[in-house]
Amino acid sequence: MDSKSSPVEMFFFPYVGGGHQIPMVDIARIFAAHGAKSTIITSPKHALSFQKSINRNQQSGLPITIKTLHLPDDIEIPDTDMSATPRTDTSMLQEPLKSLLVDSRPDCIVHDMFHHWSADVINSMNIPRIVFNGNCCFSRCILENVRKYKPHEKVSSDYEPFVVPGLPDKIELTALSFRFEEKSFGIVVNSFYDLEPAYVEYFKQDLGNDKAWFVGPVSLCNRNIEDKAERGQKTSIDEGKILSFLDSKETNSVLYISFGSLARLSPEQLLEIAYGLEASNHSFIWVVGKIFQSPGTRKENGIEENWLPSGFEERMGESKRGLIIRGWAPQLLILEHTAVGGFMTHCGWNSTLESVSAGVPMVTWPITAEQFSNEKLISDVLKIGVKVGSVNWVSWSTEPSAAVGRDKVEVAVKRLMGTGEEAAEMRRRAGELGEKAKNAVEEGGSSFIDAEALLQELKSVSRI
Repeated sequence: MDSKSSPVEMFFFPYVGGGHQIPMVDIARIFAAHGAKSTIITSPKHALSFQKSINRNQQSGLPITIKTLHLPDDIEIPDTDMSATPRTDTSMLQEPLKSLLVDSRPDCIVHDMFHHWSADVINSMNIPRIVFNGNCCFSRCILENVRKYKPHEKVSSDYEPFVVPGLPDKIELTALSFRFEEKSFGIVVNSFYDLEPAYVEYFKQDLGNDKAWFVGPVSLCNRNIEDKAERGQKTSIDEGKILSFLDSKETNSVLYISFGSLARLSPEQLLEIAYGLEASNHSFIWVVGKIFQSPGTRKENGIEENWLPSGFEERMGESKRGLIIRGWAPQLLILEHTAVGGFMTHCGWNSTLESVSAGVPMVTWPITAEQFSNEKLISDVLKIGVKVGSVNWVSWSTEPSAAVGRDKVEVAVKRLMGTGEEAAEMRRRAGELGEKAKNAVEEGGSSFIDAEALLQELKSVSRI
């Protein structure tokens, strides 16, 4: 077969944390759908979380496989439940990856930035390297301009707002909400042009990042109920029970609450959320995730004590106003249901984009990483969100506090889920963005075209 007409071969090396692994796997599936020979590289245990969906893709004829890197018997990467933080050490994969690349030479390898050591290994093999960092264009523009102009060094306190210079919009941050790829072929971004057009143009033209391909929202490649239900991990509650609860509710009447797979809220903060939700008098599905456990946390029969208010769960169950999920939830299934009219979110980029794709406005509650920048995009630029009032950036290792009181929770929920003009306008704008998201990934859409453009560029570079 003529090498110029043969499929592009792409390796994908996702990080082990759920927030980065899940979209990278979806990106591999997208390029397979475009005809690329896609191989996902991972450890045997981490492959378990997406093996079934890849099997379904293979049965439907997509050219996609999983290649597991074999580790010594006494070594394993921690956090196979997808809770790995950016500090999780994956360097034990270095030699197995190098051995694989010696034997196999793909046209390119897409790797996650949190494999901090991987760039040197890939560069040493002289294989085109594309970076995935899991962020949107907006937050990358903010990061580059803060690094360039250092506006945070010119304010008198951590609470004093500063304007990020040079951006298409006036964006204000504080030092409390902001903390601090070379030699790559380019970057692949889980976003789409019509979501942030001014920032795509600014990123490419003003900041000189012309080798950037916007191929999202990648979550939209999950089209059947099995893929949506099993995306990431198996849900901790029967999906039929969740759908039955939603089916019993009116359109746009349910608030979905989730802070992602990494955030650890304090027990006191959970109480404030519960009291705020109850006072708002709106229906909800609340995914209660990780709880920060200080030394000496009391347990009963090996289980952490219930941090919710006394009788809260029983009252919500009896009134059929609230459903509480502990552990993993099928987020795509929930957000895409017509009963869901709002999402209280930590503003992680995956959750943000999944909410946008479903046409659902948000209550924004950023906690760490680039989430405060994402909040600005949601609330100030796109105007599809209500800020709950979270201002303190918290590192992965910092003990959290009850920074947002029940009154703020109640007010934000009522603003987003109410029947007033403000809420209606946010729902309208969110709905329009949801349609644009779907159009972007269809044939002829901007993300579809960018994926095709990357494949053509790889062909032209690797097959001269």
